[in-house]
Amino acid sequence: MSFFPIFDVSEFFSTLSDEVKEDVNSKVPERKASALSRLRESLPTIFDLSYIKHVIVPAFLTSVYQGEKLSLPMIDEERLTKENALPYYFWGLLYENWEPNQEEDGLSVFIQGYEKRGDDNRRKRIYYSAVTPDLYRPIYGDKVVKFFDQLFDKKNAGKPLMRQYLDNYFDLYWDLHLGVKGDAVPPEVREIGESFNTVLAYRDPTQEIVYENYIRVRDRRKFLKEWIDQRVEDVVKANVADPEKTFVYYWIKNGEEGEDFRRKDVVFECFHNFVALSQWGNTIYNIMSKLSKNTGDSDVRAWFKKTMESDYDQANDSSFTPLDRFVMELFRTISPNTGSISAMGEVRKPPYDRYGYIISPHKPTSEYPRHWENPSKFDPDRYKDAPTSDQIDEAKSKEIGFAQCPFHKATFEVKDGRKAELTNSIFGTVYGIADDKAFPVCDYAGYAPFGFGYRRCPGELLTIEVFKDFFRKVWNDKIEFEKLDLPDPKKLPVGPTTVVDDNIGFTKTML
Repeated sequence: MSFFPIFDVSEFFSTLSDEVKEDVNSKVPERKASALSRLRESLPTIFDLSYIKHVIVPAFLTSVYQGEKLSLPMIDEERLTKENALPYYFWGLLYENWEPNQEEDGLSVFIQGYEKRGDDNRRKRIYYSAVTPDLYRPIYGDKVVKFFDQLFDKKNAGKPLMRQYLDNYFDLYWDLHLGVKGDAVPPEVREIGESFNTVLAYRDPTQEIVYENYIRVRDRRKFLKEWIDQRVEDVVKANVADPEKTFVYYWIKNGEEGEDFRRKDVVFECFHNFVALSQWGNTIYNIMSKLSKNTGDSDVRAWFKKTMESDYDQANDSSFTPLDRFVMELFRTISPNTGSISAMGEVRKPPYDRYGYIISPHKPTSEYPRHWENPSKFDPDRYKDAPTSDQIDEAKSKEIGFAQCPFHKATFEVKDGRKAELTNSIFGTVYGIADDKAFPVCDYAGYAPFGFGYRRCPGELLTIEVFKDFFRKVWNDKIEFEKLDLPDPKKLPVGPTTVVDDNIGFTKTML
């Protein structure tokens, strides 16, 4: 982060105490008051005291460390925990009191320790039940296809495309979650989503754009939660069209509103997914850059042509189709999510609260020569023989050298009427089986864009299906991307830690 250099951070924190943190307006010793006053003077005058106390100060007290490139797709579930694994200064986006309040306000599986998720990672399995690959084509596919039809409408040809993407993204987002879009999504709900993503993109809390959007999220969060809660009730009572075509339907059915996935947790996941699905934006931007006819990657363009000229949806003797493999290789090389964040404790209790996190890196692990021959080469065929989650069993555990499986195999049968279950590999990687057909993932540390083992992103295969539809649209409509020659392209926040120049457009032969 690029904090203001005029402030002596070390002097300020040498004076910190619980007294200061309890109330920035309290009477404190002169040296402490002076340091706090100088901190305020170094920041824009619009910043209020609560923001300084709960966002700026924790940001100074936060350390994030680069973790190792893993050799096996497993993160220690005890020492590197997901429990509250979110930089502390972001909690104000999610909770009214600036800190986790999970019992009262709900929580997400993405910020909960393994040991608290119920038997056999049950919360993860319930979440996953809404996004299994067997659901995509009959349940969600038409919504995604319509979104891409609108994005690549001829009226958008030749224009900067990411603004068009962002203008329509939240219609798709809320349609997938709750079955509402268009005028059924209030302006306040759209605003909070855009503001949330802006904070994630810029991140530095000393920037005015972060402050303004952070406060906007806080101002509208109560409205958002009440609105989501009402819409969840509409799904439960079938007061929306096709309630079974929403994520919420499956979370309610399979969680049964029990302790492992309460109603308040359903509501919470609906807006915490601002984090997860926002990565679609920076992924689309990076893919368009790779395919750009004037500034793109010739290897990627050649592989795209080769893939789409084949029977791209036929797996034959492989676990993955040619189009699966092409999308997977793009994810490996682009890596929309930079790493898996874990909270970690200190050996000794520090004199004041501070916050430490470690990032298990995705892209460096995916490109580690220990895992692949020619890891820098773009080669979708590398997944033809890659190990998959349905192959990593007890026998494989012994072969690797484990005395026993790190995670025992367990089955969670869904309760939504499908013949489907969620099971796992020895690394804890959850995957689905529907109508006796397994839908595995590449369970290998060398394929890390979606994380590792029991921490693997449950939305992985849904995201791959979304981008397969993206490429079908691009190919069938003969769309070509190009970098536009714009004198002053607009800066847009398109995903976590990602602000881009909106300077990529498309041409279309079939107009």
